Amino acid sequence: MNMLGKIVLVTGATRGIGEAIAQRLKGAGAQLIVTGRDPERLRAWESQGALAKAADVTDATQVDELVEEIVTRFGGLDVVVNNAGITQDRLLMRMGDDDWQKVIDTNLTGVFHVCRAAIRPMLKKRQGKIVNISSVIGVTGNAGQTNYAASKAGVIGFSKALAKEVASRNILVNVVAPGYIETDMTQVLTAEQKSEIMRLIPLGRTGQREDVASLVHFLVSPENGYITGQTIHCDGGLVI
Repeated sequence: MNMLGKIVLVTGATRGIGEAIAQRLKGAGAQLIVTGRDPERLRAWESQGALAKAADVTDATQVDELVEEIVTRFGGLDVVVNNAGITQDRLLMRMGDDDWQKVIDTNLTGVFHVCRAAIRPMLKKRQGKIVNISSVIGVTGNAGQTNYAASKAGVIGFSKALAKEVASRNILVNVVAPGYIETDMTQVLTAEQKSEIMRLIPLGRTGQREDVASLVHFLVSPENGYITGQTIHCDGGLVI
């Protein structure tokens, strides 16, 4: 699954799943562009030869400028992995407008901004691959996460529609929906919550960041030429 010569953008790549995806694709030879919120980690990426930017995916202008810079500097954009995401968990009765809007803006509108900018150079080249990171919560729902569930369900619907729009230009759009993956985001769960989740996973264990990264790698690699519009769960069987 050689990625040599491929221009790859990964958002939310300074920690967790996004960082693992970026590491995997860079290791496969991709010319990597990353965004994220951790300045120290962005500097670390730069030292490894990646183009690292603190672009805010909720800001359409910043996203457009980033993609323009990528195309100018590298001659195109072959792969996009939309991973940037946040949580602001509250029961609905206690959820403020800010709690709702910040999650929707980052997790869903951010995907819209990046995809809209990215498909322009992809359409010109008549090829490209996009993977949007959703979550099993976007399929199953979860108490206290109405905002997050709505945003991640939206990513699935958005991706299916986009896949149909751009398939004739050989642009593949897919979704990866991780389950319980050990990251900083899942460390906030209580022992009771973790125990309940483990009970529901048929494989009986949590996932690792690399499990998601290897799946994304396949979907954006030359090995995948005929899978598009799909939501693939990486969850140990959680939503069977």
